[in-house]
Amino acid sequence: MKALLHIDFQTRGIAGETISPSSTIVKDVDKIDAIWYLIPMQTPFRLNDLILVVVVILSMITAIVFPDFGSQFKVFPIYCLMINFFLSYLSIDLADVWKALKGHYGQISAFTIMKLVLLPIIIYLIFYFVAPDYALAALLLTGVSTGVVSPMISNMVKGNSSLVLVVVVITSVLVPLTLPILIKVVVAKEVAISFLPMLKLLATVIFIPIIIVEIIRYLMPKFVVPILKIQFPVSLLMFALINLGVFYRYATFFKKEPSVIIMAMVVTFVLATIYCVVGIFFFRKGSVENQLAGAVMLGNLNNVLVIVFSSEFFGPVEPLVAAMYMIPFFVIVIPLRYYRHRKTRQV
Repeated sequence: MKALLHIDFQTRGIAGETISPSSTIVKDVDKIDAIWYLIPMQTPFRLNDLILVVVVILSMITAIVFPDFGSQFKVFPIYCLMINFFLSYLSIDLADVWKALKGHYGQISAFTIMKLVLLPIIIYLIFYFVAPDYALAALLLTGVSTGVVSPMISNMVKGNSSLVLVVVVITSVLVPLTLPILIKVVVAKEVAISFLPMLKLLATVIFIPIIIVEIIRYLMPKFVVPILKIQFPVSLLMFALINLGVFYRYATFFKKEPSVIIMAMVVTFVLATIYCVVGIFFFRKGSVENQLAGAVMLGNLNNVLVIVFSSEFFGPVEPLVAAMYMIPFFVIVIPLRYYRHRKTRQV
């Protein structure tokens, strides 16, 4: 049975007003379950989320335990990251982003500056004095762009997904410039790395997939749905190859310092808590949908980009913390759903 199905990221406008469904039109409803990230979910977790977390952890462990095997994939991470970005960007229609952005430039600009500049500096300074070994990891995670799957997470907690979608695109475009500047300005004394190689790497892995997506959308639109149907298994493979190609080089370190893994887990949950609190506080005068969107836009960050980026210039702590963030990435759905339940009961 063939039909048209409108997948709606944007049930509310940025100011909280109800707007009409728009965005991606997907054909062939019988196979829509393959497009796993587009469907609003009412449960805290899906089986695919758990599978993804397991694959991330197992591939990381495999690389550490069998470094010779992992070394076979050392050239893969950058290319696998670009493939994942390509698959994720394919679900975003830039026309919808401009519609949602119209009339809300001030609010979005203020949040973007806070997310990409102010908050990373504050978080870095806190960790510099409390847990200095993890300060750089905290800076990278806080200063990276909002994750491309964040609109799906926002739908799961019934947040303002229009706002999330706009911030995903804006931060993705800006982060190749803002993150290297942050590193050079904030940690220049501790890290001697040239600005241009960082800028080149980030720009390459972000902008090339965007360009390819736009070419396919306008010249070969019939390929969009078939590609999206295989997104989940391909993404799983890419995540596994990234971890194998990154963590094998740190095998000796992690075997000598296993406690670092536990500490990295603690750091990720501390960061996730801070992100959610700050995101909700930023929109404290707005609707509960905007508050939840704020938490999602900070809490659901592009940690895979940090894994690859930090493995090229830093390590081993920074890629480890970024990889372990995959767990709170999904776990924060539970407290956010509880927060919404409490807020709506008070109305």
